Amino acid sequence: MQPLTHTRSELAAHGAHGAHKPKKRPRGRRGEKRDPAPSRLTYKVHRLWLTPLYRSLMRVGLPTFLILTTVGWYFSNPTNRYAITEKVEHIRRTVETRPEFMVKLMAIEGATPVVDAAVRELLPLSFPVSSFDLDLEAMREKLAALDVIEHVALRIRPGGVLEVTVREREPVLVWRAPGSIEMIDATGHRVASLTGRAARPDLPLIAGRGADAHVPEALAILRAAAPLAETLRGLVRVGERRWDVVLTGGETIQLPEQAPVAALEQVLALDHAQDLLARDVTIVDMRNPARPTIRLAQPAVAEMRRIRSLSLE
Repeated sequence: MQPLTHTRSELAAHGAHGAHKPKKRPRGRRGEKRDPAPSRLTYKVHRLWLTPLYRSLMRVGLPTFLILTTVGWYFSNPTNRYAITEKVEHIRRTVETRPEFMVKLMAIEGATPVVDAAVRELLPLSFPVSSFDLDLEAMREKLAALDVIEHVALRIRPGGVLEVTVREREPVLVWRAPGSIEMIDATGHRVASLTGRAARPDLPLIAGRGADAHVPEALAILRAAAPLAETLRGLVRVGERRWDVVLTGGETIQLPEQAPVAALEQVLALDHAQDLLARDVTIVDMRNPARPTIRLAQPAVAEMRRIRSLSLE
C-alpha cells in the first residue's frame, strides 16, 4: 500500500513527467475541419428551389401577389378611386374632343327635300360633336325604320362631315287599303300615305285586302292591259284570291286565280276583233277561261227581250 503523502522530490518528478502529455483540443475551435456535406434544411431548400413550380411561384407569383395587394390596398380608399377615375375621364375627354375627331356638319345625299327634312328631324344633332359620341349603327337603324327609305349608310368623311347616303323606295302603285290610301313599291312595301287618290294620279290604282302582297302579279296584269290605259280605272283584289279589272265606264273583267294575264289577253283579242268592250257590257267573266260569260247592261237586256218578242209575233 502506497502512502498518501509524497515527498517534494517525488511531486517535482511527477510534474515533469506529466508535462510531456498532449493536451486535448476542444471541439469546434478555429482551425478544425468542417463537414462539407450541407445540413438537412439546406438540402431541402436547394431541392425545393430546383422545382419548376416553386421557382415560377417565387419569380412570378410572389411579385404579382405583392403588386395586387398594393393596388388593392390603394384602391380600397374611396378618395384614391375618385381621383383616378377623374384623371382617366379627363384624359379621355381631352383625346375625344381634339379637332381631328370633331364632326362639324351633316350632309345628306340622295334624298328628296321631304325625306331630307325627316332625316334631320330624326337626328337632331348639335354640332360640333365628337365622333366618339356618335353611334352610327343606332342612327342607321333609326333611319332605316322610315318606310320611304330602302337603304341608308352613314360614315364620317375627312374634314368633320357626317355623310348620310339615302336610297328611297320608288312608288309604283297606289293601294286603296282598308281605312287608308298608301303608296307602295314593286315589292309591296309601304312608301307613304296619301290624303287622296288625286295626290298621285300618275300611279295605277289597286284596291282590296291583301293586294299589297301580290304586287308583281298586279304589275304584270297592268302591263298586259296597256291597250286599255285610257279607260282603265284600276285593279281590285277579290277575296284575296284573284283580280278584277275595272274600267271607267263601269265595266269589269273578272280574271281567274290561275294565269290571269292569259285570260286578259284573250279578252283583249275579242275586243280587237269584235269591239267587245265598246258594246253595252257590264261584266266579262273569265273565271273559267274555257267558258267566257258576258253580262249585258239592263237596257241592253230589255232591248234584246223586245227584239225577241217582235220576232215571235
